[in-house]
Amino acid sequence: MTSPYQRLDHGISVVDTGFLRPRFDASFLIVENGRAAFVETGPNSAVPRLLAALEAHGLDRAAVDYVIPTHVHLDHAGGAGLLMQELPQAKLVIHPRGARHMIDPSVLMEGVRAVYGAEVAARDYGELVPIPAERVITTTDGMVIELAGRPLRFADTPGHARHHHCIWDEASRGWFTGDTFGIVYPELQPYIVPATAPVQFDQEALHVSVDRLLAQQPELMYLTHYGAVRDAGQLAVQFLAQVDAMADAARSLINAPGRHDQLKRAFGDIYIAELRRSGSTQSENFLREILATDIELNAQGLGTWLDRK
Repeated sequence: MTSPYQRLDHGISVVDTGFLRPRFDASFLIVENGRAAFVETGPNSAVPRLLAALEAHGLDRAAVDYVIPTHVHLDHAGGAGLLMQELPQAKLVIHPRGARHMIDPSVLMEGVRAVYGAEVAARDYGELVPIPAERVITTTDGMVIELAGRPLRFADTPGHARHHHCIWDEASRGWFTGDTFGIVYPELQPYIVPATAPVQFDQEALHVSVDRLLAQQPELMYLTHYGAVRDAGQLAVQFLAQVDAMADAARSLINAPGRHDQLKRAFGDIYIAELRRSGSTQSENFLREILATDIELNAQGLGTWLDRK
C-alpha cells in the first residue's frame, strides 16, 4: 500500500484523504518552524489520515495553529469539526459566508441529504461536528495570517462558490486553489476539468478569480483534486475555454426536454474533445468513467445556473 501522504518542497505535504478513490481528494499540511496548518480537511473519514500525517512529521496535535478549508463543500470541510476536536490550539479560518455553516452545520447537512439522499450522505460524510464560534476566524480579501512567521494571504475567489477563498503562500509562490482552478487527475495529466457543482456557479466571477490567481505569477497551484501542478497559465487557458464552452452549450439547451441528460452528453463531449487535443490516447470508456462524477455534478451546477438566469 502506498503512503497516504507525500512530502513536497517548502514544508508542504499532500495528504490523500481517501475520499471516493485514491488521489482524488487532498488535504495539505504546511509545517513551518515546528508549527503546522491544514488546508482542507476532506470528510470525517479523512481525520485519522490527517492525524497520522502529523505523527509522521513528529508533530504534536497542539502544534497545529490553523485549519483552513477553502470553502464549506464537504469534500473540503466536512471533517473540520471532528478534526478540531483533536487539535486543542487550532483555529478554523474560513470565508465569512461559510462560517455559520461550520458553527451550526445543520442546514448544510440538510442540503447534503437533499442532494445525495440520506443513505449516501451518511456513508460518504457522516454527521458534521459543530465548531465553537470562539475558535472561528473569518477572512477578508487580502487578509494575512502568519504561521510561525510564514505569511498566508487570502483572496476572495467566487465562481465555483460564493463562500470560496484561495490562499497564497509566498514561501512556495503557490496558491491553494480549492475548486476555483478546477480539477487535475493524476491519470489524465496534463488535462484540467472545470468544477461547477451546485449551486453557485458564476461564469463571469470565475474568469475574474482565475485572472487574479494568475496575476500573482504563481510557480505552483495546490489543487484539492489533486496535488501540486505547474504551468498555471497553460492550464488556465484550457480550463476557461471549457467553462465557456459549457456555458454556451447550457444556454443552447435552456428549454430543451430532458435537459439534464443533454447537458451531461454535451459536457462529456467537450471534455473528451479537449483531452484528445491535449494528447490523450486513453479509451473513451475509461475517460468517461474517470469523469462520470464531474459530468453529473457539473450538469447539475449548470442546470441550477440556467434556472437562476
